[in-house]
Amino acid sequence: MITARRLDVPTTNATEYVDITSRLQDEVTAARLLNGRLHLQSLHTTLGLSMGHARRRELFLLPTCTLLVESGRLVLGHRQSVFAVELDGPRRRQLALQLDGDFAPAAAPEGDRSDRDLVELELARQLLVDPAAVQVPMRRLVDAGGKRLRPLLSMLSARLGPRRDPLRAAALAAAIELIHHATLVHDDYVDEAATRRGRPTVAAQEGAHSAVAVGVYYFAKATRLIAELGNPDVTFTIADAVEAVCLSQMDDVRLRGSYPGDHAMYLRVIRGKTAALFTAACRAGAQLGDAPPDVVERVSRFGDLLGIAFQMADDLLDYSDSSGKPRGQDIRQRVVSLPLIYATEDERLGPRVRELLAGPVADEQVAEVQDLVVATGALERVGEEARGLVTAALRELDEIDLDGVRPALSDLARATVDRIL
Repeated sequence: MITARRLDVPTTNATEYVDITSRLQDEVTAARLLNGRLHLQSLHTTLGLSMGHARRRELFLLPTCTLLVESGRLVLGHRQSVFAVELDGPRRRQLALQLDGDFAPAAAPEGDRSDRDLVELELARQLLVDPAAVQVPMRRLVDAGGKRLRPLLSMLSARLGPRRDPLRAAALAAAIELIHHATLVHDDYVDEAATRRGRPTVAAQEGAHSAVAVGVYYFAKATRLIAELGNPDVTFTIADAVEAVCLSQMDDVRLRGSYPGDHAMYLRVIRGKTAALFTAACRAGAQLGDAPPDVVERVSRFGDLLGIAFQMADDLLDYSDSSGKPRGQDIRQRVVSLPLIYATEDERLGPRVRELLAGPVADEQVAEVQDLVVATGALERVGEEARGLVTAALRELDEIDLDGVRPALSDLARATVDRIL
């Protein structure tokens, strides 16, 4: 089996040795390569590769390099490291990677299985005691599945400090997931969506008044669950995130009048609408585990970048039949979307896209807009940007001790875009 990847290597000086050993090991771990070879190739004439002692920099540079992998680990000598050597910086560089050999069977990408089991049990326990009027519609949504990215990020982040309590971490994670689902209930009502994950939305089946009540109930319940943890920092982090989500939802509706918007507008909306809860999940988890302040800040930035990448990948679902919602729904609802923004920038086809979006968008126009977006290459552009953000997110974790959770966090990060791209 062979798999290929790209490794971003930004440099900051005219000449520079960049130690990429730990990042290469992360790639081996993420790919689940047990025994085989990792091939590296520089994609730039002025970026070389070198192997040597971490303190004695070698002058013999190569355009390619092959490393052996045994039992999931790079085969390197004592204090031996791998360097990317910049000769004409600073620049944004890339290495091409190929991994071949024997790979471990693919595991679920959602992180540690015991974490997921704890989250599912806690969600079921919390729903069990709720009144039927709110429990039944919320259970329908929760049982329809979902990636559970936010609660799993919280569970993993809670391991980064000395105060480890899986049950308290699961209570926080379940509360975060209930907040997420409450926002989905309200989103579906605002967007007049008929289905979510292939099942009727609360607004469609129980009615608008029920949708409002169910969402508000679970916002309140989640707030109580978090308050019961007795950690003021965690409470403040989640409250701040909920405030950001609500304000961005109002922005999202208001900005539909200037549809499709621009990149800066888009980032402002999704940073609150989506990334805020990713950031809070990572930050609150680390705070609950009493992680050091620098670790809390690093995982917060990791969550922010990951949340933005997730939303960019999610935008691509509007052009897919596998999303559980009708194709083109974002176009019909005039939701701010990055593929549309990039399509309007196309010199040849952009004017037609803007013309179609300026008027009523019926099914015929939706189909034409989708075809035009594909033709402009906007989907590929969004995909590349999302991948770059995941790489940047993982880079935030390079300087901190992740105490064994790095592979699981890496899997979760890659799952945010691999599900689509």
